Amino acid sequence: MSVTEHPDSPPDWWIYRGTGRPLQDIRLADRLPPPPPWRDFSTPALPEVDVTPPDDGETDRKLGTELSYSARNVNRHEVDMVNAALYLRRPLLVTGRPGSGKSSLAYRIARELRLGRVLRWPITSHTTLKSGLYDYDAIGRVQAAAARQTLAAGSEPEAPPIGEFVRLAELGTAFLPRRLPRVLLVDELDKAESDLPHDLLSLFEDGEFQVPELARGARRSVQAEVFTADPGYTAVVEHGRVRCAAFPVVVITSNGERDFPPAFLRRCLRLETREPDTDQLAAMVAAHALDPQRTQSALVEDFVTRSAAVGGLPADKLLDAVYLATSGAYRPDDDSWPRLVDSLWRQLNPQVP
Repeated sequence: MSVTEHPDSPPDWWIYRGTGRPLQDIRLADRLPPPPPWRDFSTPALPEVDVTPPDDGETDRKLGTELSYSARNVNRHEVDMVNAALYLRRPLLVTGRPGSGKSSLAYRIARELRLGRVLRWPITSHTTLKSGLYDYDAIGRVQAAAARQTLAAGSEPEAPPIGEFVRLAELGTAFLPRRLPRVLLVDELDKAESDLPHDLLSLFEDGEFQVPELARGARRSVQAEVFTADPGYTAVVEHGRVRCAAFPVVVITSNGERDFPPAFLRRCLRLETREPDTDQLAAMVAAHALDPQRTQSALVEDFVTRSAAVGGLPADKLLDAVYLATSGAYRPDDDSWPRLVDSLWRQLNPQVP
């Protein structure tokens, strides 16, 4: 059986099936088995109101709105690895060429398992662990305290709640205690400084972190309501500590531009993405509701040929070409169309002809 061939019926142990179609026949809370004892982060302090923020439209933008990705387009090895990560509560490190669809995997998981909005943490050379966990606006708090003192006209003003000046970032929000896991996309980790993978080890092993500013204030108030990376949502943090109940579904992408330390790799499951084949690309085009009757078949075949010749092209370049073709730019006898497509699909590396 090839890696892209789906079995006649999904294996019994599969929860995620790889189509990106929201599962209607099961509830993840009923289907997901307990974690291994060494990966059990359960905590008795679950929030009274546990509402997962819905997708804000980003998933439709990434995957399309026409759920045309069928079982026959599924990469079985990829689905195996995603399910292994779900069972073992381990991060999934996805490597491959830029534009090969690594980040879209996180959105397919979130859509299919109905896990709501994806928390995307984009990595740059300046990213630190703290910046991914939380931000504390110390200056804003000082200014707020000064403004209250002015308004108090000599009486002792009440200090502004410290939680008003703390915002959990994407990484920190993903580890809030919830009944169901959030999907966290750590995008392009290989862009980070060498220390960041090491810094993530404790968080991935312990499932918790501390906000020192809140911990110091816990002497006055055990609980602090803080902002989160989900617009319009807040969370209550007790004793300055954030501890997950359900380990998040962590998808880490890498373009393979650097090696990661062995200690980090041991704590991840690793998946090497493959180039999408003709059927998968055709399904991607159909998923974005582009007219399947106008030039798509020829464009998909041309794209696969060109991509193989130049060492790989981002899949979204195919969508650009198909959109232009269906908008009227394509003329069978017009010499300008081949030149336009050549410009769209030209390899960015000047060393490649």
